[in-house]
Amino acid sequence: MPADSIGTATPAPPLGAEYADTASAAYRAALQVLESVEPRIAAATRKELADQRDSLKLIASENYASPAVLLAMGSWLSDKYAEGTVGHRFYAGCQNVDTVESVAAEHARELFGAPYAYVQPHSGIDANLVAYWAILATRVEAPALAESGVKHVNDLSEADWETLRHKLGGQRLLGMSLDAGGHLTHGFRPNISGKMFFQRSYGTDPETGLLDYDAVAAAAREFKPLILVAGYSAYPRRINFATMREIADDVGATLMVDMAHFAGLVAGKVFTGDEDPVPHAHVTTTTTHKSLRGPRGGLILAQPEYADAVDRGCPMVLGGPLPHVMAAKAVALAEARRPAFGSYAQRVADNAQALAEGFLRRGARLVTGGTDNHIVLLDVTSFGLTGRQAESALLDAGVVTNRNSIPADPNGAWYTSGIRFGTPALTTRGFGTADFDRVAELVTDVLTNTTPQGSSKAKYTLADGTAERVRASAAELLAANPLYPGLAL
Repeated sequence: MPADSIGTATPAPPLGAEYADTASAAYRAALQVLESVEPRIAAATRKELADQRDSLKLIASENYASPAVLLAMGSWLSDKYAEGTVGHRFYAGCQNVDTVESVAAEHARELFGAPYAYVQPHSGIDANLVAYWAILATRVEAPALAESGVKHVNDLSEADWETLRHKLGGQRLLGMSLDAGGHLTHGFRPNISGKMFFQRSYGTDPETGLLDYDAVAAAAREFKPLILVAGYSAYPRRINFATMREIADDVGATLMVDMAHFAGLVAGKVFTGDEDPVPHAHVTTTTTHKSLRGPRGGLILAQPEYADAVDRGCPMVLGGPLPHVMAAKAVALAEARRPAFGSYAQRVADNAQALAEGFLRRGARLVTGGTDNHIVLLDVTSFGLTGRQAESALLDAGVVTNRNSIPADPNGAWYTSGIRFGTPALTTRGFGTADFDRVAELVTDVLTNTTPQGSSKAKYTLADGTAERVRASAAELLAANPLYPGLAL
C-alpha cells in the first residue's frame, strides 16, 4: 500500500496486549513446570526474554512472534508422526494434524493469493531444497518417465535409471551471488545447492549496487539454466518479478523466488503488482519468521503444475512434519490476514527509510545509497572497520546486528565489510521513524568511537564510556516501546 494510505493512523496495540494477563499466567505455569525438571533451561528461557527486552534487535532475519504463536508450539501436537500429506499419511491417527495443516495452508493461500501452499518445511533451507527437487521432478524426471512409458522411477530399467540420475545431477541454476545480497541456498558452492547444480551467479552493477536486469538476461541467455532464482538475503531494494519472469521464459527456465526476507511486505501489501513475486514465479519459497512474524519454519507457494511434486517433499527431502510448528504457522498466518498487519508492514518499510536517511545524514555509506524494503546495508569501511569489528562493538553497546558481505567485499564472507540492519523486530515493539533516526545516531556513535587493534580484522577498541552512553540512550527507547507489555514472569 502507498505510504500515505497509513497517514497518521493510530499504531497497532502492542503484540499480544489483548490477552497479556492470560499469557502471563500461561508462561508462569509453563516455566514452573520446566523448573521442576531442569531449572537451567527455565533460567535460560527467562534470561532470553530479559535479554531481548533490553537490547536493540536490528537483525533483519529476526522478529518477535506473538504469545499466541509461541504458545501454539508448546503442545502435544509435537508428539505425532505425520509423514505424507493431508488425507494421505503413512501413520494412523493423524486426523487432527490434517486439520492443522489444512488450516495453515488455507491461510497461506488466501494471504498470498496463491493457488497452492505447502506448510511442512522446517526452515527456509528445507523449503528451497523441496522446491529444487520438485522442479527437477517436474521438469526432468516426469518427462523421462513418460518417454520410458513407466509411472514410477522404481519401474525404470537400470540403464534408464542411470541416465535419469545423470540428468537430475547435471542441471543448471542461476542465482544471485552471495556478496550481491543472495542467499547461501541460491547456488553458493559450499552449500548443497551449489553441489546439486552446475551453478552460476549474477551480481549487481559495480557502480550503483543495483540489480541490472539486462545483465541478468544476458547471463541467462548464455548459461541457459533450468532454474532462475530471484530473491535476496541482503539486497536493500525491491525486485521487478515480472521482468525476472520474462527473463526466465525467454530461456525456458523455471522462475523460483525466495521471499524469505520480505514475505511480510508481500503479505502486508507493501509489495504489489510487479513487486509481488507470487503471481509471477512458478514456485515461491519463504520462511514464516522474519518479516512475517511467525514461528521458525518454511513455506512453499506454487503454481498447480508443481503442486504434486512439492507435496512429495516429505519423505523426498524432509523428515516428519512438525505438527506443533504447523499449528503456530496457522496462527501467525491468521494474524497476518488481519488489517493491522498491513499497517505494521508499511511501518517496517517507513522505518527502514528513516534508518537509512539517519545514517546518510551522519555521513555513513550505504550499499545502493539507501533502501526501499526493510533492509539497510551499511558499508563500515568508511569507519575504518571490518564487519566483524563493527558487529562486536555494537553488541558491547547493546545493539544486536549481524555482519554481512557487500558487493566485491575486500574482507571476504567471514570478516566482511558490512553490517546488515533490519527494521521488522523493533517495528513490532512500536518503534517509529523518529526512534529509528535515534537508532542511526546511536550506531554512528559506536562506530565512530571504535578503532581496530593493529592489523587484526577482529580485534578492536571501543572508547571509554561509549558502551555505557549508548546503552543508557537505548534503554530510554526500549522503555518507551516495551516488549510483550503486561507479560510478567
